[in-house]
Amino acid sequence: MTPDTTHTKERLLAAAKEEFAAYGIAGARVDRIAGLAGVNKERIYGYFGNKQKLFDAVVGRALDELAEAVPLKGGDDPAEYVGRVYDFHRDNPVLVRLFFWEGLHYRDGVLPNEERRRGHYEEKIAALAESFGTEASPQVAACLLSLIGLAAWPNAVPQLARLVIGTEAGADGAPDLRAHVVAFARQALSGVQPATPTA
Repeated sequence: MTPDTTHTKERLLAAAKEEFAAYGIAGARVDRIAGLAGVNKERIYGYFGNKQKLFDAVVGRALDELAEAVPLKGGDDPAEYVGRVYDFHRDNPVLVRLFFWEGLHYRDGVLPNEERRRGHYEEKIAALAESFGTEASPQVAACLLSLIGLAAWPNAVPQLARLVIGTEAGADGAPDLRAHVVAFARQALSGVQPATPTA
């Protein structure tokens, strides 16, 4: 791939990320994406095939950015991991919007690169289990899902956070939500192993 081709694809992916975050797959327009990227819309079809494949490429890239920015390794403090996930979503709200659009589009259907994505979360489950001093299990997986939700939700629905707290997050007088979610995670995890199945 030539440097010019790489640069054009990068511009298209950046423009598409904003367009899809704002409008989803159905509402996004390839002409707007091309206009934002400053290229002919035929380049989208040439590089990606169609709008859905472009969306899938955008989501895949965003997930890679999240995985690189917020790793979870065995022995890591799970509560601090929650804080890092919170920070990422606060600073990059587009990813949560892309997740919502992806969920609305695919619903219970198979996701693009589903096996690769599942493998990514299996690694996180194993790392969390190691932090707990136990083996990976469905209970540890449920714990990981709960921790991710705790960290992401205040940034996913900022209007709900504003309605419940009564002020914008970060405004004077507002509770420090990051500190709260980290402390909440730490308290929830203190001395408690994920539930084990009953016989």
